[in-house]
Amino acid sequence: MGSKVLRAESVLRILSLVFAAMTALLVGLDTQTKTVFFVTRTATVKDMEALWVMTVVFSVAAGYHLLHLFRCMAFTWLGKNPCDCNKFVAWLYFVLDQGSTYTTFGATMAALQAALVGLFGVGSLQWSKLCNIYTRFCDQIAGGIICGLVATLVMAVVSAISAHRLFQLYPRTRRSFPKSAGGGRLWLLF
Repeated sequence: MGSKVLRAESVLRILSLVFAAMTALLVGLDTQTKTVFFVTRTATVKDMEALWVMTVVFSVAAGYHLLHLFRCMAFTWLGKNPCDCNKFVAWLYFVLDQGSTYTTFGATMAALQAALVGLFGVGSLQWSKLCNIYTRFCDQIAGGIICGLVATLVMAVVSAISAHRLFQLYPRTRRSFPKSAGGGRLWLLF
């Protein structure tokens, strides 16, 4: 069972790496130049801070999953079981996987909010729509956000595998239920 889980984790880390790298490249390298009212203006990812943060976060996440992919490949090549590690290492992997998942989710949602402001504008603040001017820029940002959401979902599954590995290290205990005054079991309804 351990080798199947390790292979599944490797495949999921490859998917996470690919989608995180695609997100960072689609968003980070996106520029478009337009002339509006005799003024040439270039839209870049640094114009919206949330998009730049998304690029950096997904670049770091792709690197993190690349390192873990190397770890999975080394365990497979050496024939070792990664579940035999100590609790400290298991907790470290669990916290890092959870952190990367939540960070990428937060960066994706912030970029989505910034993209929606660019798409619809905010009339009360007199922020005009930008996506009717920079259409290719906005389409590429939308593709990057979709790839970011897919990468985050895959990272959530990887985090579940990490949690499973962590909690396998703790022994199962049998729960004792409190008894009622009549000698029978007290049933709790939730």
